[in-house]
Amino acid sequence: MNRTIANPWIPYFKPNFHANFRLFCFPYAGAGASIFCPWTAQLAPDIEVIPVQFPGRENRLSDPLFTQISPLIETLSYHLLPYCDRPFALFGHSVGALVAFEWARYLRRHNYPQPVHLFVSGREAPHRGPASPPIHPLPEPEFIAELRRYNGMPDTLLQNPELMELFLPILRADLAINETYHYHAEPPLNYPISAFAGLKDSEATPEEISHWSQETCQKFTLKIFPGDHFFIKSEPLPVLATISEQITGLGITRLGR
Repeated sequence: MNRTIANPWIPYFKPNFHANFRLFCFPYAGAGASIFCPWTAQLAPDIEVIPVQFPGRENRLSDPLFTQISPLIETLSYHLLPYCDRPFALFGHSVGALVAFEWARYLRRHNYPQPVHLFVSGREAPHRGPASPPIHPLPEPEFIAELRRYNGMPDTLLQNPELMELFLPILRADLAINETYHYHAEPPLNYPISAFAGLKDSEATPEEISHWSQETCQKFTLKIFPGDHFFIKSEPLPVLATISEQITGLGITRLGR
C-alpha cells in the first residue's frame, strides 16, 4: 500500500519522525478514533500514537459497519500492516481490547510483525465467555435502558433523537462484534500483557480481567484504576502514566532524552 495516500483507518495519525515506537489504539463500542487524539501530546515523545478508526463513524460515516470480528480483523490488517515497520504495541478498551487481541493473534498466525506488548482494558478475558446476556438485538426502548445502566452515553445524547438515530446503529454493530464473538483456543502470546480495570466497573470486574493472564506466557500485569467502565475517560493520566512506564520497561524507547 502507498503510505502517501490518506488512510481512512488512521485519519488522526500524525507522523513523528523522531519516534522509534508505535502504539496502535482501538476504541470502545460507539467511539471513534478521536478519543485517542490527546494521547499524542500526553505520552512520551518517542511514542507515536496511531488511533484506529473503525468504519461508520466520524470521518467514515458512509462506510458500512462491521458486525463480526473476523472480517474486521482481515480488513484492518491490510490497512495497518504498512505501519508495523518499527517496534509497536497494541492498546484497546472494551470491544477495542478484543479487536487488539484478535489482531495480535492474526499477526502471529500469518507470520507478520509481532507487537512487543499488548494492553487490554475494560473487558473480561476472551476465553471466559460473555459476562452478561447480549443487548445488541434488543428493541430500542430496552436497548436504551441497558445503555443507561452501563452509563455508556451522556443524557444530552440520549435526549437528542437526531443524534440517537445516527449513533444507535453504530453502537449496536460494535456490541454485536463483542457479543457474537466465539473464542478459539491458541497458544498464549509470547510477549507481556498489561490488563487495566476500573474499580467500580460492574461488568468487566477486576477479577474477570485478571484472567487475561492465561493469554500470555510472559509477564502479566493487572492495574486497577478509580472509576467505572469508562475510567480511561475519567482517569486518563494514571492510565497514560502506566502505559509509558510499561513501554519504558521494554528498553526500546529513549523516553528519558
